[in-house]
Amino acid sequence: MQTHQTKAYGAETSGSLLKPLTISRREPAPHDIEIEILYCGVCHSDLHMARNEWHNTVFPIVPGHEIVGRVINAGQHVKKFGKGDMVAVGCMVDSCRTCPHCTEGLEQYCDLGKTLTYNSPDTHLGAHTLGGYSERIVVDEHFVLRVPDNLDPAAAAPLLCAGVTTWSPLRHWRVGPGQKVGVVGIGGLGHMGIKLAKALGAHVVVFTTSASKFDDAKRLGGDEVVLSTDIHEMKKHRNTLNFILDCVSAEHPINDYMSLLTTDGTLVLVGAPEKPMPVSAFSLIPGRRSLAGSNIGGIRETQEMLDFCGEHNLVADIELIGIQDINNAYERLVKGDVQYRFVIDMASLKV
Repeated sequence: MQTHQTKAYGAETSGSLLKPLTISRREPAPHDIEIEILYCGVCHSDLHMARNEWHNTVFPIVPGHEIVGRVINAGQHVKKFGKGDMVAVGCMVDSCRTCPHCTEGLEQYCDLGKTLTYNSPDTHLGAHTLGGYSERIVVDEHFVLRVPDNLDPAAAAPLLCAGVTTWSPLRHWRVGPGQKVGVVGIGGLGHMGIKLAKALGAHVVVFTTSASKFDDAKRLGGDEVVLSTDIHEMKKHRNTLNFILDCVSAEHPINDYMSLLTTDGTLVLVGAPEKPMPVSAFSLIPGRRSLAGSNIGGIRETQEMLDFCGEHNLVADIELIGIQDINNAYERLVKGDVQYRFVIDMASLKV
């Protein structure tokens, strides 16, 4: 297969800083889209993978799976997109497309294993996939999404991960008017969860460990804000919530939040704490409560989410950076020093 070279930023070892690299991209096949990347969001998983904190990174790695750009080339059989279209690529670039999950539009649960945008086996070039911290990317049109014209493309980039990761469970558990919904944690995921739950018509209760975030929680769409370290405030909400979206990736008292669910309520984890959390049987049994998890979203529901955001003019709160600032951004990300998502202006890669 023919290839061409493109500029990128990545890490060569787990202990190295990200730096300029030159990588190979395939020439577009008949069903491929070639995209000039304009913006790429910075997800906390980018940091984990670049530093091999999950112990499965293949180096060199080029992170990035919140990609927005313009079509610059399309294969001869492409029907969905044309040159100049504003498009996006999220966490996946391929799947088997034949298993029951794929045929249902749930490619994120592909029985044979989805191909992630980076750090997955590359079925086209061999080696492994390389992500969006780069000038260009080539992706099968099935995994390319259309960005509504009214959305700021930079602020839309995090929708491809933070947006759909919170949207998918909100839709699956049919969150909407008449429901009281809790969102735990105000970060990259949580701030989008608040916006989306509110736009779906729910009464949103935001839980945070930081009193300094109260005003922001209200601005984002929270109807009520609760300091989760205040025992008395937490007790006021026991047995009142129909659904809780838990966006916290650190250890936290899961049983305290389970007690807030009403009968048949569900708490869904989208944050991923490193260590297992002890869940009491009596957090579940008395109220027939459920504890569940959810993983990104399929292509169909990702497009649905983007269209919904277009209709409601919803985007992420971002801080735009140059690619040369990525290592500093990672350090700030560790400290939680961002409101609420870094996005790289990929024009900076050409400097």
